Amino acid sequence: MPQQPLAQVPLDSKWHWQELGHCRNADPLLFFHPQNERGSSRSRRDQSAKRVCALCTVRLECADYAIRAREPFGVWGGLSEDDREAIHRKIEQPRGSHLTNVRGSGIAAAKELVNEAISEEALGISHFSGS
Repeated sequence: MPQQPLAQVPLDSKWHWQELGHCRNADPLLFFHPQNERGSSRSRRDQSAKRVCALCTVRLECADYAIRAREPFGVWGGLSEDDREAIHRKIEQPRGSHLTNVRGSGIAAAKELVNEAISEEALGISHFSGS
């Protein structure tokens, strides 16, 4: 588990879903950018990671955790660091409030944005074929 302040880790965090993630069979470097990676290299790596996530059965649990924990690094549940920051800006600015720390609240507040992040258009594919 990446290092982050314990105050950010949701109290109801359960990690059993991680055992079922498609990412377990992929190169971990695909999900976390190397230092100073920018531009098209980073976009291509993020897109490749998101393709793995798009077919994952625990994608929503993973994305929910990452949103609620404000996970600072990597692609989680099909969401890059930038995707998660955009979600937080969109959720928090209009209402001036923060997400609750209840399981499912991240997805409930941002489901449309989560689905958009791994849409066929975002991934540059015509259908989810795994290729």
